[in-house]
Amino acid sequence: MDPVRNPFAPGAGSQPPELSGRGAILDEANIAIQRALIGKHSRSQMLLGLRGVGKTVLLNKIAEMAEGAGHVTSFIEAPEGKSLSELLVPKINQTLRKFSLVEQAKAKSHQALRALRAFASVFKVTYGDATLSVDPEIGVADSGDIENDLPELFVRVGEAAKAAGKAWTLLIDEVQYLSGTDLAALIVALHKISQKDLPVLFFGAGLPQVAALSGEAKSYAERVFHFPAVGPLVGDDARSAIRQPIENEGEKITDIALDDILQKTQGYPYFLQEWGYQCWNIAQGPQIEWSDASQAAHAATRRLDDGFFKVRFDRLTPKEREYVIAMAQLGAGPYRSSEVAIALNETHQSLGPRRAQIINKGMIYSPSHGDIAFTVPMFNDYLMRNYVNKPRKT
Repeated sequence: MDPVRNPFAPGAGSQPPELSGRGAILDEANIAIQRALIGKHSRSQMLLGLRGVGKTVLLNKIAEMAEGAGHVTSFIEAPEGKSLSELLVPKINQTLRKFSLVEQAKAKSHQALRALRAFASVFKVTYGDATLSVDPEIGVADSGDIENDLPELFVRVGEAAKAAGKAWTLLIDEVQYLSGTDLAALIVALHKISQKDLPVLFFGAGLPQVAALSGEAKSYAERVFHFPAVGPLVGDDARSAIRQPIENEGEKITDIALDDILQKTQGYPYFLQEWGYQCWNIAQGPQIEWSDASQAAHAATRRLDDGFFKVRFDRLTPKEREYVIAMAQLGAGPYRSSEVAIALNETHQSLGPRRAQIINKGMIYSPSHGDIAFTVPMFNDYLMRNYVNKPRKT
């Protein structure tokens, strides 16, 4: 088949040709977007799931929906080791400049920019020439305690949005990398916004541990956030993710080939895209056969091993690698932390810091007390393939 017309394009956050199985999440997001414009509050959403399930894709789609409805959006990917204040200040500055273009919002936007200047000064955030354009508002968002200051800043932004007849939608990906202090401040700020019925929406995405992290940050987090689970696709949704893009290009795939793809990918969206991409390029036509899917599995696995899996494994120290390999040798998981300790001939307590570091790097999480699991689907298979059962050179 013509590779130029290949409908599949696997990549981090790349929009798939067919967004299957996410209708409920998108419908709820759309309702919240529309309600914000008429001054009605909706709970913020925090999308939770493993790597490769399409959380970033959904955030991008929600941002697109919000912009189409007239919201001003700010999209942030939270990197490790960077403060929330550093991430927010330039985005809020851009947002307020847009609101200030609306005549009836000029005064509120100017007031919010002054609060932003105060906030940026106290947290020592610089963001270009904009720091010179307004004087700080003394006594607003300038205490130096982000849990006090961020809510005041968000209120100012919400008031400017309301004056402009618009809404502000903030989207943050990789929420698990926010510090506990910053996450707590974000929760307090969103809680304050909801109390005042201001047109500010938040959509976040992160690994499964974000729900527990949010609860630890603030006990009322479950009243601020709705936590939709984003998991693998099943049944007709998984089939549609492969079949529909192929048929949209005027080509076909046999049922047996499709069944083989679903079995090997376990319905994980990123893997479905990779298998679909390889199947299309391998098939000679007029349809994708089981033999094409079988060949594609080898090509897709090789690409995943060299990219998707490897870049994550390479971030681990030798001792951390030893830990995750021991996990993989125990089977598919989840794993008891105590069993990993026994496998490594160490105590559960002595391995605590190492386990915590691997969790902080987003490689594993704790689905329940005493248990750990990989955040990357089928990572145990990768480790067994490449570091346990790899044939030795003779």
